[in-house]
Amino acid sequence: MASQYEVEHGIKPTAESTSRRRRQVDMSSFTSHLHQLTSTDESQDAHRHHNPHAVPTPVDIAALFRLLQDQMDTLARSAPSEENRNLLWDLFQSLESDIQNPPTTVQGVSQEYIDSLERVPRRRIKPDESCPICAEKYLDDQYCLVVELPCHQSHRFDLECVAPWLLAKGTCPLCRKDLTKKKEVVVEDDEEDEDPNGMYG
Repeated sequence: MASQYEVEHGIKPTAESTSRRRRQVDMSSFTSHLHQLTSTDESQDAHRHHNPHAVPTPVDIAALFRLLQDQMDTLARSAPSEENRNLLWDLFQSLESDIQNPPTTVQGVSQEYIDSLERVPRRRIKPDESCPICAEKYLDDQYCLVVELPCHQSHRFDLECVAPWLLAKGTCPLCRKDLTKKKEVVVEDDEEDEDPNGMYG
């Protein structure tokens, strides 16, 4: 399967590039199911549900979380470190609670949000730096596509690993900060700055 970078740049994957990313999982079923649940094309919705006002059922949303959970379980079974295994198990458990009590809508971020995430240039990646989810070293991939989440500059991931989590959950996998909420803008009181000595009031 082609990486996100290869898709974006029209590069055909080679046997060498696909063999290196042995721990990345195939999320095509997840992506397909998510698209069915979140499609905004009214003609597609009407055709699929025969009702343009139909919304996803809890069973549909639970199935989406189960697909993501299965991938976390697959990665955890071959985790190269205890730290990686613990993170994946924590993510697995979080998804279990969503499967048992699914929300009424998919509460993740939009694809536009994913596309706007800051890409980390290859020159800023340290040789031993690896993705917290797949535990693969970024620089082992000739066409690595690493993103930095806005919650913290050290919260970096392979885009292919973190995108499904963000699309489904909308939180940082490490600190669980809600990334669906916009940053609040702090407005300073300009009047105090204009008259620091209180001469006019």
